[in-house]
Amino acid sequence: MPDGADYPIVKSLVSFAATGQAMVLGQMQRRQFITLLGGAAVWPLAARAQQPDRVRRVGVLMGIADDPEGQARVMVFKQALHALGWIEGRNIQFIYRWSAGDAAHARQFANELLDLRSDVILANSTPIALAVRDASHTTPTVFVQVSDPVTAGVVQSLARPGGNLTGFSNFEPSIATKWLELVKRIAPNIARVAYLFNPNTAPLFYARAVEAAAPVLSVKPFAAAVHDADEMERVIEQFARASDGALLVLPDLFTATNRRSIIALAARHRLPAIYPFRYFVAGGGLMSYGIEMLETYRQAASYVDRILKGERPGDLPVQQPTKFEFVINLKTANALGLEVPDKLIATAHEVIE
Repeated sequence: MPDGADYPIVKSLVSFAATGQAMVLGQMQRRQFITLLGGAAVWPLAARAQQPDRVRRVGVLMGIADDPEGQARVMVFKQALHALGWIEGRNIQFIYRWSAGDAAHARQFANELLDLRSDVILANSTPIALAVRDASHTTPTVFVQVSDPVTAGVVQSLARPGGNLTGFSNFEPSIATKWLELVKRIAPNIARVAYLFNPNTAPLFYARAVEAAAPVLSVKPFAAAVHDADEMERVIEQFARASDGALLVLPDLFTATNRRSIIALAARHRLPAIYPFRYFVAGGGLMSYGIEMLETYRQAASYVDRILKGERPGDLPVQQPTKFEFVINLKTANALGLEVPDKLIATAHEVIE
């Protein structure tokens, strides 16, 4: 019997079958191609959606040294940002510079943080804030521990800072009266108070405030203006030659950087001393009255968060302090032969024994 392929009808059936298979295969291939094409279009969008946010750079310019106190402030700042969703290594990076009270280094480090394209800068103290202000009129900056930022020229006003800086103020001049009152309560016989500061780094309105408050409290003010550690030692030694004196340490980058030497000099010359911050007392100083330091750095993190999310620093009002703490070291008081009144102890937020 002849091969079926020789018959016309058989050829037609074979041709039809082949054409149908080709059509089926073609439809399958088109569906696969469309699927692949669609996947190629969708994948980049999904990939972009899954990519982490751009890593923001936060420059941290501190006026004090890279020591336990400085690290404690930075840690609180970072922890507060972490709680707001900023995870180091994922969407935020910190760049640190420590000027240790050196004004020249502060200006140099401010420029370095700008060259490294910091999205926001955290500036600690008035001299540091001024260094950043002079280096840039555009990079958002949040300052902490700035005394009287309007008079210092850091911002235009407290309610509407207006430029690229905003932040958290330190003290008001009226606190000078509180410092002197506490000194008189712990050492009623004092007649002279030396207020220690560096005129190159300290806000001078504190000096004026002390001069104004001293006569009201029947003490004679003495301006212990010093520029370096050697001069500080000479001035304190000379002041302590009479036994009716006390020491008031003003908030200042210089006094913060030299706090260990100041505490040691006060102990050596048996001077009752009051300091602006708790960490002086934790280091052996007699007593302090001032803002809750670490709380300020938690608050600063909230402003950095808002700026990174699009708000302008010039629209964020400068915050003034609302929480103050009085800390006293009874061990130091005993070493100085001071009998601390129970009523004074009762007013303390913390008593170090």
